[in-house]
Amino acid sequence: MATFFQSDTFTVYKRLLRYVRPYTGRLSIAGVAYLVQASISLIFPLVVQRLVDDVLSAGDIVVLNWLAGGLLALFMVQAIASYTHIIQMAFISSRVIRDIRLQIYTHLQSLSLRYFADNRTGELVSRLTSDVTLLQRAITDDILQLIRQVLTLVGAAALLFYLNWQLTLLILIMMPLVGLSISRLGRKIRSNSKEAQDELAEVANVIEETISGVRMVKSFAREGYERQRFTDRINAVFDAALRRDKIRAQLSPIIGLIAFTSLTLAFWVGSRQVIGGVLSIGELVAYLFYTLLISTPVASLSGLYSQFQAAIGATEKLFELLDTQADIADAPHALALPPITGNVAFQAVDFDYVSHASILKGVNFTANAGQVIALVGPSGAGKSTLVNLIPRFYDVGSGAIVIDGHDIRDVKVASLRDQIGIVPQETTLFSDTVRANIRYGKLDATDAEIEAAAQAANAHTFITQELPDGYDTLVGERGVKLSGGQRQRVSIARALLKDPRILILDEATSSLDSESEQLVQDALDRLMAGRTSFVIAHRLSTIVNADAILVLEGGALSEQGTHTELLAANGLYAKLHAMQFT
Repeated sequence: MATFFQSDTFTVYKRLLRYVRPYTGRLSIAGVAYLVQASISLIFPLVVQRLVDDVLSAGDIVVLNWLAGGLLALFMVQAIASYTHIIQMAFISSRVIRDIRLQIYTHLQSLSLRYFADNRTGELVSRLTSDVTLLQRAITDDILQLIRQVLTLVGAAALLFYLNWQLTLLILIMMPLVGLSISRLGRKIRSNSKEAQDELAEVANVIEETISGVRMVKSFAREGYERQRFTDRINAVFDAALRRDKIRAQLSPIIGLIAFTSLTLAFWVGSRQVIGGVLSIGELVAYLFYTLLISTPVASLSGLYSQFQAAIGATEKLFELLDTQADIADAPHALALPPITGNVAFQAVDFDYVSHASILKGVNFTANAGQVIALVGPSGAGKSTLVNLIPRFYDVGSGAIVIDGHDIRDVKVASLRDQIGIVPQETTLFSDTVRANIRYGKLDATDAEIEAAAQAANAHTFITQELPDGYDTLVGERGVKLSGGQRQRVSIARALLKDPRILILDEATSSLDSESEQLVQDALDRLMAGRTSFVIAHRLSTIVNADAILVLEGGALSEQGTHTELLAANGLYAKLHAMQFT
């Protein structure tokens, strides 16, 4: 039992039990019910002793009837206590898992984009599913079993001492062997269980990648390759689980052998004492019942301990996730950003994703409210990185970004992002209706507001005339049932409904055909009206009317000005323009 209380294990379990604390009342009811249930089990051997020594030897039918009736009444009470105990623990178990999943999901939502760039989706999904399931067992089933075994062991051991303390001391000599066996194999079980869970997370990641990229898999006819990749991962799970179960297989018979050796020893010595007149037959029978009550829990400790260590291994992974600090968080002194007009200033901004690998270097510019600022430059120049700094998806390395005089690091993140709208190149739609996807921009929007936004985004016509259920049409996973232009117009309608003061367009028309591009561009023109807009565009024809064009090269701002001014300067912008229009 010593390894149950190793410092690291005990620390993890102590933290786990915090999730049970809100349900202390129900846990107390379950505990009382179990005490009643266990007490009746402990009484039974004493009744058997009375039956053998007093009733059978004397042939007293009246006492026999009373004993039988009393036992039936006790077993009815035990059944009621068992039901109460089970139903209360089931409630606690389900609520605890709900709370844990909610906390993990909420914590994931608080983490920055950097975390999701460094961790794979399938692995995170596995943490929320299979790891939490093991954790549920640790909090409820395993701790319940542990309490049950401890209570049974303590109660039975006390009664064994009461019946025959010499025999009991003889049995307890074997107990250190149990602790030694568990101590030697316990850490190996936890290590292999963590490995099995990690491999299971890899399987989840392969599933997520192949399902989300099924179009690519089929276009390259790589079904066989992906099947083999999945098979390799499944085999790795099998191998890790087998290594874990081999250790379990060693532990179980060792503990069982020790336990039942103790029982055999007690039977042999006790029988000799009956023959010698030291013990009565009834006392020996009762004693053997109690040794069974001890031997069975001790024998089951191997399985319980294996499950316990597997759960602790999974729990450590979950706590690593929960202990991950968000890169982007509200400062202690942060205040809500008041309604803004949209003046944005970059002041000597530096940024890098990895230390000593600068992406942006000393960027300085000011965007006045209502202006359209275009960002151009070669791939990898830092255009997307620059606009990602405005809503604080990442924080600047040095310098500052100031909106209407407020350093964005000094305001609450939610209040900042509430006033920024983003229309990305790769539109993200949820597997819901068109109406629900547009309403995402303003959750309390009326149907009339949703339709007005769709009309302004040039989306109302195709929604009502081309989709089978109009605004109630399900768009499919990531909007797969809509064309690229349709998805983009729904995204624009969503942004219009949000009515942001600052707008970010990240190559919003680069992947569209000419007809779709015109419809989307018209919608974007309406969306940008009166807003401070940052536009990333490879097609320079779409930004000739921008108020200012910023040219990025190698993370630095090499040129800025209007279309006409930059052509006259004959720099990088003029070169890019010539390449597109020659």
